[in-house]
Amino acid sequence: MFVGRLGQACSRGTKARRWPFVSCCCLPRMAKLHSGKGDHLDRTKENTRQQILTEAVVESICDLSPTVKSLSLRVNNEDFSFKAGQWVDFFIPAIKTVGGYSMSSAPHKLQQQGILQLAIKFSQHPPAKWVHTQCQVGSKVRMRVGGDFNFDPQDGDQSKDLLLIAGGVGINPLYSIVQHVVDLHRLQGSETAYKPGRTVLLYSARDEGELLFREQILRLCQEVPGISLQCFVTQQQDFKNPSQFPRPKVGRITQEVLKAELSGLHGDHILSYICGPPPMIESMADHLSCLGVDSADIKFEKWW
Repeated sequence: MFVGRLGQACSRGTKARRWPFVSCCCLPRMAKLHSGKGDHLDRTKENTRQQILTEAVVESICDLSPTVKSLSLRVNNEDFSFKAGQWVDFFIPAIKTVGGYSMSSAPHKLQQQGILQLAIKFSQHPPAKWVHTQCQVGSKVRMRVGGDFNFDPQDGDQSKDLLLIAGGVGINPLYSIVQHVVDLHRLQGSETAYKPGRTVLLYSARDEGELLFREQILRLCQEVPGISLQCFVTQQQDFKNPSQFPRPKVGRITQEVLKAELSGLHGDHILSYICGPPPMIESMADHLSCLGVDSADIKFEKWW
């Protein structure tokens, strides 16, 4: 069950704003979301969903970490689309349980190549277990897009800075958003085109091996100077030396870290997206509220 510190007083006399958060979930549903009852379709029945249910074919499978596999799926349906940050209902033949997984690829990749990518962590949940133990190149599934956690600015919209906070495999929708921001930078040309602001990604995982997409994100940071990445590990003290990557910080993402990052963003034009374990989301949202971020600008994915 969700147990929060909603509305508690912050340090130095600053009072936290009261929620609800504006996102794919609302407070009255949180007890249900964490009661352990119901499947993905039941837990997300109040979310926006497309009507299109389309077939997809697995084109490739690879290991992203000891616990996470990446699927590349070919979609031959021009009407099938998604927004950065959304997820799919994942239907597997002969398996009754329906999975729900956030896209780890950008909408532009689907539009241009017909490819959608998912990163799925191993568990005993039937769809995840199938991906890790039975799925093969050529396997067919069906998918339907859903979710209200997304970043989809339109031409003419006011530029926003983004503060993205990921925990573990919660990087998936935020990696999709980062790639979408890069695509928006690449598409600059007209005066009315949306002009992305700064994007800061704070990414926490158990250890370096679980920092998915780190190399790819660092390459995007090099391409677009307005994007930055800071990594954290919570259960690792020793690191490879030398490493091809900047060494992650040891410990959790703290309010002091958030304060430092917010100081470099435009205060009145910030959106924060959080995806990770529920306790982490609650903690990060509390910290952001104490630091003055409006609750309407804090969005999260919290339904597993």
